[in-house]
Amino acid sequence: MKLICYFSGGYPDFESADRLAHAYADAGVDTLEIDFPSRNPFVDAPYIQQRMKKALEHCDDLDKYLEAVAQIKSELPDNTILLTIYESSILEIGVEKFCAFCRENDLLDVIVTGLTGSDVKDALIAGGIRVSCYVPFDLPETDVELALSSNGFCYLQAVPTQAQTNAKHPDLASCINYLRSRGLKNPIYCGVGVHSPKEAKMVRDAGADGVFVGSAVLKLTDDLPAMTELIGKFKAVC
Repeated sequence: MKLICYFSGGYPDFESADRLAHAYADAGVDTLEIDFPSRNPFVDAPYIQQRMKKALEHCDDLDKYLEAVAQIKSELPDNTILLTIYESSILEIGVEKFCAFCRENDLLDVIVTGLTGSDVKDALIAGGIRVSCYVPFDLPETDVELALSSNGFCYLQAVPTQAQTNAKHPDLASCINYLRSRGLKNPIYCGVGVHSPKEAKMVRDAGADGVFVGSAVLKLTDDLPAMTELIGKFKAVC
């Protein structure tokens, strides 16, 4: 199972983000999930919003973020890079330009947030980009159908909230088996609520292809020894 860890692109500056990418890779992370800052990150929690704001204060030219990601990709050819980007940032860069950049740098898997319709997603797919589809734990039929029609991986919620119940599929393994029984062929990566190796092991045992780890690691980036140790514990259960 792939270990996927997130960090904020360009935060607090490009050099620091580049060093963090290398630290992640050295610690055992398989896939680096790198976000692009947004001028209106309305989907994200305040913690991430503040990181994006600080990155943009350092540099507000999104082309420079493209260059920084390309540099990380060239320096870490054995790691997969997954881009997370707001629709508004793609539009600011230009859809065709963004697609060309992704193809040229073999960055074909993208999570698009803040979608206001299907036009940008459809244009990315037409441009050869694999766009992920998020499916909540309670498996709403609309989201399941979108995942089945998507060309990218399925981002399945790993841990439900108290309000999310599904009597037919009460655990993650059952959710994954259901999606496979519906014909889902794309990889299933699980995240949200994975805060410890215990939850990561649950994701692995459920049959997922990858696990997202976000804040648990991200909040240790100022303490590299502790961060490296924690990543190692996550990697051991993958």
